[in-house]
Amino acid sequence: MGLDAEHRQLVELPPAREDGPEAALEDYLRGRIALTAALGVRVAEAGQECVRLTAPLAANINHSGTVFGGSAAAVATLAAWGLLHLRLAAAGIRARTVIQRSRMEYEHPIAADFEAECRLTDPAAWEHFTAMLKRHGRARLQLLAELRCADQAVGRFEGEFVALGAAHAAPDPAGP
Repeated sequence: MGLDAEHRQLVELPPAREDGPEAALEDYLRGRIALTAALGVRVAEAGQECVRLTAPLAANINHSGTVFGGSAAAVATLAAWGLLHLRLAAAGIRARTVIQRSRMEYEHPIAADFEAECRLTDPAAWEHFTAMLKRHGRARLQLLAELRCADQAVGRFEGEFVALGAAHAAPDPAGP
């Protein structure tokens, strides 16, 4: 088997779920953020309080046989962005969201499939964020995500996201 065929076999994904918020978020991520598919990201949980993504070691492996740090950071970023996306949609707020800055701490090597989970930990910060977005058309929110592997915390992500209200946002080339 050639290297290309072997790699395709390693990253082949099971069939996507057909309904529910997990499938909807997964379809959205895969349709709008190409890296999502390459990393093998799956949405395990999707709600207004928590987004949990999973990713396989095989699609994210580095030269040391562990997860590449950039892959882990990307999956954590996607979990946090996904939570923000779902909360804005549930609140009926149309906005463009981007990450402005992030920080990643790696506590242990990730030697197997892993997950990134982002939970809303500060409801007051969310209320302030939505009020600023409605009032000024832009707002910032800090979100945290935890990386886990085999039920062990292996990393921590902190990201500051910026949302631009419809009046301040550039049109989306992919549509609404």
